[in-house]
Amino acid sequence: MPQKELPKLLYQIIKQLIEMIKLKYFTFLILVFFFNFISPRSSYSTIEKLQIRIFAHLKINSFQWSAISKSYKLIADNTPLEFNISNFNLFIKGDSIEIKEKDLVLGTFKQINFLGDSNDEFKIKLTQPDRKIRTYQNNLTCSVVNGSIVLINNIDLDNYVSGVTEAEAGSKSNLEFYKVQTILARTFALAHINKHQEEGFYLCDQVHCQAYHGKPRDSKIILAIQETKGKVVVDDNLNLIIAAFHSNSGGQTANSEDVWGSKTSYLKSIVDTFSIQMPNYNWERKMLTEDWLSYLKLKFNYPSDSILARDVALNFTQDNRKVYLEFNNLKVPLKIIRLDLQLKSTFFNITKLNNDSILFKGKGFGHGVGMPQEGAMKMGKLGYSYLDILDFYFKNIQIIDLQKLDFFKDE
Repeated sequence: MPQKELPKLLYQIIKQLIEMIKLKYFTFLILVFFFNFISPRSSYSTIEKLQIRIFAHLKINSFQWSAISKSYKLIADNTPLEFNISNFNLFIKGDSIEIKEKDLVLGTFKQINFLGDSNDEFKIKLTQPDRKIRTYQNNLTCSVVNGSIVLINNIDLDNYVSGVTEAEAGSKSNLEFYKVQTILARTFALAHINKHQEEGFYLCDQVHCQAYHGKPRDSKIILAIQETKGKVVVDDNLNLIIAAFHSNSGGQTANSEDVWGSKTSYLKSIVDTFSIQMPNYNWERKMLTEDWLSYLKLKFNYPSDSILARDVALNFTQDNRKVYLEFNNLKVPLKIIRLDLQLKSTFFNITKLNNDSILFKGKGFGHGVGMPQEGAMKMGKLGYSYLDILDFYFKNIQIIDLQKLDFFKDE
């Protein structure tokens, strides 16, 4: 190789090396950006507001909105609107919403927002369909989807949790029970925060998610929120648990795998004496014998014509919770029977009343998994703490603050 061509060759090699270094450095920067900003992070403590669809089960054509607080702003299609009063009527108009201040039409818009501060409250009265007035906190967004007005309550996490606690557990209970219910409601909300993501909100106000009817009335719930602020329940792997609860266990809770098919380390069957003799402990249901046997035959191909099979079906007992009604190799799932016949629980015995009818004599109310609310209420009245109650009904769990959870998750 001629000597004069060597510097030129070295120059080309050095240039290529520089380009490679630049490319690798650029790739490195892209990866850093991706993992720090694009990839999902489990930062629960930064979630301050939830988007909850309210009246999710109804097709809404019109409603009244009124402010309890005076600081609300009205934003329609991203434009602030001036108003003199804090009471509006809203009507569906095609794919938009018409808003009136008394008889004055303010306009027709695709989206309307009522924006307040963290302590602000408003009332909603559905007029078509007609429903009672409810009080909500924080903000409201209104739009039209599939021919119906969709209402989204953009609400602080703990304001939502307080509303869920009363809707799911009722009012006039004891403080320790409310602490348990608030922790479970918070845990459920954060664990299922993307349940309706494709529809443009986080959760709905039906039992499909958690029941939610707006601001609670019992002041003890607000105190329970304050004393359990930021607390959630996690399993041994620091994952938010399935915060399952029901009304009454009938004296024994159920394993999660026996009801939902998925096994967990914390939803285990236990003997629950606290639910005994509470309001929803006992139930009865009569049924014609032939209707029962026909149901089994049609639904499960149960051999109802066999004398032995009929005897099993008409004299079924459970001293401890069972999963199936069994005859030979045939297993009839009790959870399907409960669903089809609308029974209060799967924890029942069957006895013959006479030749024509049978009696389902049952215990408990609900699916039986996790915490029975009536048992937890009883424990609270007897002086057990919310930590005692959670540790009794959920096994292998930890109660942890959201900020600490984020720290350990990041580690």
